[in-house]
Amino acid sequence: MSFSSAVKDELKKKYFTNTENNSKIARRSGDAEKKRDLLRSFFIEKGSVSDPERFYHMEFVCASEEEAQELRALIAEYGIDARPAVRNKHTIVYIKDSEAIFDMLNILGAHRSLMEFENVRILKEMREDVQRKVNCETANINKTVSAAVRQIEDISYIRDRIGLDNLPEGLSSVARLRLEMPDSTLKELGELLDPPVSKSGVNHRLKRLSDIAEKLRKKSV
Repeated sequence: MSFSSAVKDELKKKYFTNTENNSKIARRSGDAEKKRDLLRSFFIEKGSVSDPERFYHMEFVCASEEEAQELRALIAEYGIDARPAVRNKHTIVYIKDSEAIFDMLNILGAHRSLMEFENVRILKEMREDVQRKVNCETANINKTVSAAVRQIEDISYIRDRIGLDNLPEGLSSVARLRLEMPDSTLKELGELLDPPVSKSGVNHRLKRLSDIAEKLRKKSV
């Protein structure tokens, strides 16, 4: 059974097992419950909601543009912005925001389906958050590795052209350490220097080495 069918099945069992009795309950409960009943009926007859595992989408197929406007106005009373669209000559009213769909399920009274929807949404958000962190970490690692490779290329070029001994002591010590420890971070390199140097200090020295390598390359052209 699809998620949409499960929602409708829940609503039918909870609110529409006895139409006559439900009408009496609606009259006793006042306009607020009548509006909810109207939304439930409309959803069962003309609505659908996608499986949250795939994407977030709830819609109602309306008989006319006027009916769509009335439905939007009714949904808006609950603080939800439903959008109109035309599909195959039918006017539809749809909701794509997951929070708004969650609220609509609550308004309709589909509480069992609401809990399933929320569990899926939480798991999806957790997976997406983990994936974002993995992507970020991967990007940072790639950036660090690329920078280290360029630094080693520059230092190796300087060594082969003029020798590291001809560099100022501060630059020479960083250059030798980078060649010895290609996988180390700037912070780790700085801590191994004597005296220790801050991460920004190491980065500054490596940039100076890069500038020296670039000047030597231009001279060799």
